[in-house]
Amino acid sequence: MTLAPSPLLLPPELRLSPEQFALVCAANPEAVLELTADGQLITMTPTGGDTSARNSLLIARLQIWALGCGGWRVFDSSGGFRLADGSVLSPDASVVREDRWQALTAEQRRGFPPLCPDLVIELASPSDGGPRGETALRSKLAAYLANGARLGWLLFPEQRAVEVWRAGEPSAAPQSAAPKVERLDHPAVLDGGEALPGLRLELAELWAV
Repeated sequence: MTLAPSPLLLPPELRLSPEQFALVCAANPEAVLELTADGQLITMTPTGGDTSARNSLLIARLQIWALGCGGWRVFDSSGGFRLADGSVLSPDASVVREDRWQALTAEQRRGFPPLCPDLVIELASPSDGGPRGETALRSKLAAYLANGARLGWLLFPEQRAVEVWRAGEPSAAPQSAAPKVERLDHPAVLDGGEALPGLRLELAELWAV
């Protein structure tokens, strides 16, 4: 009888380059992993049923909008992006302008695309603990905005609330500008505004899942 291999335990002080991270992901295709800017490996846990169902509906609504207006590419939570700071992160849902996507080489598109999405969306878990908790997700939203995202939505289904993240005002050192964060309690609709014209998410159906 062949025994299944034991999971690999990595020391917390281990730091990986993006290239090494890609090799680890290729060797562990069933694992859901992310990489911080300082090279630390983050092991993500599977989502619960409610979160998974909401994420599926979210992707469907984004795809309907993107296919209807053209010029956009939608990605689900399995897609990792290599950001300018060296991290590799996977938003629950994200949208990239088609011209930015087509500007990448075929090899870049096959791997972790070296760009930050225009829109990133994260769904918070009921608990604040772990990589899917509020504290960790706020850190991710800050990283997305620092690396070029135009808009971020952090959704709190249990609270029926949303944090809208936008880039700070341009300055001599834009990377140091703090993002603007606006909390919306019980909003009916999320609007993409100038960043993503025509995008509207009806939140009642998302909360009802």
